Amino acid sequence: MATPGSGFWSFGSEEGSGDPDNPGSARAWCQAAQKFTGGISTKLCDLLPAPDGEVATLSFLQDVMDILLQYLVTNFDRSTKVIDFHYPNELLQDYNWELADQPQTLEEILLNCRTALKYAIKTGHPRYFNQLSTGLDMVGLAADWLTSTANTNMFTYEIAPVFVLMEYVTLRKMREIIGWPGGAGDGIFSPGGAISNMYAMLIARFKMFPEVKEKGMAAIPRLVAFTSEHSHFSVKKGAAALGIGTDSVVLIRCDERGKMIPSDLERRIVEVKQKGFVPFLVSATAGTTVYGAFDPLMAIADICKKYKIWMHVDGAWGGGLLMSRKHKWKLNGVERANSVTWNPHKMMGVPLQCSALLVREEGIMQSCNQMHASYLFQQDKHYDLSYDTGDKALQCGRHVDVFKLWLMWRAKGTTGFEAQIDKCLELAEYLYNKIKNREGFEMVFDGKPQHTNVCFWYVPPSLRTMEDNEERLNRLSKVAPVIKARMMEYGTTMVSYQPLGDKVNFFRMVISNPAAAHQDIDFLIEEIERLGQDL
Repeated sequence: MATPGSGFWSFGSEEGSGDPDNPGSARAWCQAAQKFTGGISTKLCDLLPAPDGEVATLSFLQDVMDILLQYLVTNFDRSTKVIDFHYPNELLQDYNWELADQPQTLEEILLNCRTALKYAIKTGHPRYFNQLSTGLDMVGLAADWLTSTANTNMFTYEIAPVFVLMEYVTLRKMREIIGWPGGAGDGIFSPGGAISNMYAMLIARFKMFPEVKEKGMAAIPRLVAFTSEHSHFSVKKGAAALGIGTDSVVLIRCDERGKMIPSDLERRIVEVKQKGFVPFLVSATAGTTVYGAFDPLMAIADICKKYKIWMHVDGAWGGGLLMSRKHKWKLNGVERANSVTWNPHKMMGVPLQCSALLVREEGIMQSCNQMHASYLFQQDKHYDLSYDTGDKALQCGRHVDVFKLWLMWRAKGTTGFEAQIDKCLELAEYLYNKIKNREGFEMVFDGKPQHTNVCFWYVPPSLRTMEDNEERLNRLSKVAPVIKARMMEYGTTMVSYQPLGDKVNFFRMVISNPAAAHQDIDFLIEEIERLGQDL
């Protein structure tokens, strides 16, 4: 039976790890530790790996766990605020955030933890709608804790054997769902969709001009990429980072629903070729950031095939719909892409960050990125070297992002993700139906939304009878920012707004939190009316 000093690893033994009456349980150890230390160790040097540091460590971590669990409960409580908003200068004045030469006590460290969570945004709150990544999954959270405890790097099998195998299995499953036979191909988890999109651009360039790896951009013709005018800014950012240049990204016109117009794409490709430049990448979008639009992938694939251009699909936001039998048709043609970005930390609710770049051609990532660092990727190791995945990544240090997704998939199954995604889309349709003919609300575009993005203006009573002219537009553009500021100051809810093209500021509602329900949609509508009726 475990006793203080008998070894840290015995805490989770089968002798009753959760039973407070069992002296070998972790809970009993924590209670003993609190008695032993007077509630908490006051010195960092008392914690592991200090000799006999088990008791003090358990006491400290139990206190941290209590803080986390209290926060988790309030995260889902609709009577609590989404945000306790303070202006930056207020927080800077109210708390000392500076780093000192001398260590703080552990009591002060715990206070730091409480303060950080006090002013954190409750992104799991059912009334938080501000970003594409919302919600807080308990299994995903547990997986994140385990990942931090393991604290390893993903570059070789020898130091991350289980996680490397999980990544192999999970990426293959995602490629199967995309529609690539047998899940063949390649891929990697990266630090967000922007980096996944940049990987695609990097690989597309290498595929067309492999000499660029050694000789650089001066050795190849001017390259041009194409993407829609509603696409994510990361396409341009990737072009800037890779030395291609933002001027070499051609923005293709969209229809009124935000979908790329294929005829304009083909016209612009022909123009570029006539100038002597080389089209090398088309980045289509499956789920645009603002409208939630899905580009016509089949038509785009036909054009890419005709002109021999790499087709990438940025499905960071919309890729999750592939899990739904009801909605996956919106990505018809994705199986014809050369690469796909898919962010499970968005519609699938995996804790940040979790983004995958999937590539149809096996081995091209390795050829594009490998540098043969002999101190990591020795060729005479005693296991299958194909599982040393680090040399195909741009990073050396790479966080374990796969375990959250893998464990959630095991807990939910594909059908669980499907139900979660279908629910979010149903809530978006519910919102649309509630406001499309409601006084004071105007839709940004006609028709039911394809994704969970619902875009609308709230028009206060003072503007409803005004003539539709520049003065009205100028006043309308100020409505959403004021309502959003009031939301944050009251702490009741959060939803994003933005202008787009010739359209002045409008609300962009997105739903990806499985905790949200009809009552939260109703609350949002009424709260917008309450906060904006006097404007």
